[in-house]
Amino acid sequence: MSRGFEIRREGVLPTSPEEYWDAVTTGNGGWLWPMEFEPRQGGAAPFGGTVTVWDPPHHLVTRVEGADGWFNQLEHVIEGRDGGTTSFRYVHSGIFVDDWENQYDGASQHTDFYLHTLGQYLRYFSRRPVTYVAADAPASSTAPDAFVRLRRELGVADEVGQGDAVRVTLPGIDPLDAVVDYLHPHFLGLRTGDGLYRFFGRNAFGAPIGIALHLFAPGADQAKTTQAWTDWLQDVFA
Repeated sequence: MSRGFEIRREGVLPTSPEEYWDAVTTGNGGWLWPMEFEPRQGGAAPFGGTVTVWDPPHHLVTRVEGADGWFNQLEHVIEGRDGGTTSFRYVHSGIFVDDWENQYDGASQHTDFYLHTLGQYLRYFSRRPVTYVAADAPASSTAPDAFVRLRRELGVADEVGQGDAVRVTLPGIDPLDAVVDYLHPHFLGLRTGDGLYRFFGRNAFGAPIGIALHLFAPGADQAKTTQAWTDWLQDVFA
């Protein structure tokens, strides 16, 4: 049964409105997957959507509409503040058609992780060229204990906390000296000097585990890196 939802978040980031706007609209994959916007009201937005408000660098609204009144809308309200900071209000609203509670819970938790990653990008990597890599684990990673297993295979022990330094050594992948910048039962964020490594325990919501890498090192090889992490995921969940 369809039912409306709204996920609302507010915060302050150590950046300018212009940098926040660029991060959200340029679609370079620095904190989320790459996406493109036609820079005008009425322009094209990702997933077949439309830009309904385009007021740089203060207000952005995009909307995707479907049959029977279904819609999915994203809004950013951006305001500069004293001290070189920027306040934002982010609102994700729409209609979920099936399994409302699970979809809302998953979208809400993903929102927190994505916005945290946006803050990390703006603080450490803003406007740097980036290579985006994404990979999904096999269907076997939907098991209830799959994300616990992923953390164990990464070497991120149970006693590791947010802010701790870790060294990740995996077969076929260059060692990572990282800081745990996000830690949640279903999500893990690692930050290195030249990358943001995001791990999504989507098994909690009935989907395979996924990873997203935002790599800022010059010359990062997207195809090779994608294959290396995909092979590793396949081995972990074989």
